[in-house]
Amino acid sequence: MLYAQPRPGQELSTGKLDWLTVALYAACVIAGWFNIFAAVYDPELHQSIFDFGINSGKQLIWIGSSFVLILLIMIVDFKFFEAFAFILYGIILVALVGVIFLAHDVHGAKAWFEIGSIRIQPSEFAKFVTALTLAKYLGDNEIKFDDTRTQLVCGAIIGIPAILILKQNDTGSALVFGAFILVLYREGLTPWVLILPIIAAVIVILSLIIEHVYLHIAVWVIIGLVILNLRWKSPRNILMSIGGGAFVSAMIELVGFFMFNVLQAHQRDRIMVLLKPETVDQKKIGWQVLQSKIAIGSGGFWGKGFLNGTQTKFDFVPEQSTDFIFATIGEEQGWIGGLIVFILMIGLLCRIIALAERQRDRFSRIYGYCVACIIFFHFAVNLGMAIGLLPVIGIPLPFFSYGGSSLWSFTILLWIFLKLDSHRIEVLSRL
Repeated sequence: MLYAQPRPGQELSTGKLDWLTVALYAACVIAGWFNIFAAVYDPELHQSIFDFGINSGKQLIWIGSSFVLILLIMIVDFKFFEAFAFILYGIILVALVGVIFLAHDVHGAKAWFEIGSIRIQPSEFAKFVTALTLAKYLGDNEIKFDDTRTQLVCGAIIGIPAILILKQNDTGSALVFGAFILVLYREGLTPWVLILPIIAAVIVILSLIIEHVYLHIAVWVIIGLVILNLRWKSPRNILMSIGGGAFVSAMIELVGFFMFNVLQAHQRDRIMVLLKPETVDQKKIGWQVLQSKIAIGSGGFWGKGFLNGTQTKFDFVPEQSTDFIFATIGEEQGWIGGLIVFILMIGLLCRIIALAERQRDRFSRIYGYCVACIIFFHFAVNLGMAIGLLPVIGIPLPFFSYGGSSLWSFTILLWIFLKLDSHRIEVLSRL
């Protein structure tokens, strides 16, 4: 397959990085580092941001090691990532299986390899490896998504690591793999792949907040009205309408069964905190989200100032330097600080999409969209958790949250794409 050459006036310099994306990355990492320090700062101990005994000092080590990873990515031939995608996928699957049997239980999840004081989470690295593998498979073939084999292979590439991560009891990381559906839609999968999950989500939410008997009545009243208003009242159309109603009714009952017989108690509680807060004890089950909302709301427009967050100082928000880092930003930097984070992340996402669209081969373009979708999912869900719009599922805010595995995986994810983009006109013709 021959790749298009740059049009006149669009000549590109080989091996040049997109410095705007680099600047956005650096801004996010540095802002995250300062806010991690703010989240763990204790004025009575006179802590320094460079204190390696607290999270900000440890994060500085992870930031420094990330620069080493960036250097390695820049040194490696850009063709390596496509050529070894399947091998890397096999290695990460072995790691995901191994962690189930070898890892210690941490907060109910067995997801980390421990090497001395260092903990490595394979599920974080599975994201960029799955992105490479999906891009390799779709890039090597003129894909037609009406082909059942194509759909099954793509489903397996995405689903196998997700299932293994679920076995580790790390639901949040497993859900991230759903973001790849957006990539498949971009590459030609039917729009129903987006419409059906939205419809299913609406049904699930309604079945959790409305008594089932009333919901069943509403469903069949709607089906009756549909049948009465059908322009062509053929037996086929009537049967399809009745079948749709039966499917929705069955799904309503299935949601109830899943909630009370499949989900664990803490998972069920997190959902009910969002949908029916009056049914749970806010001082126990809903404490994390409640305190996060209080912290963010107390920041007002300008915030209380760097290191002046009272909710932060008194440790009211659990996991404040990791999953709930945005509570620190909202309290100390206020609405303005939250807006700056939003602009940085949206700016980064828009830039990644723009770079993906200018790629000369399918592999680089598809991988670029994988990068954008993974970061977008983390960003949207993390902010939704912090302000109480989504259930708490425990995923970090990219480049801001404390954690070595998280920072490494997002750094590798992004910089592989920057490497591919910097060499986009060197892609040779393929047969």
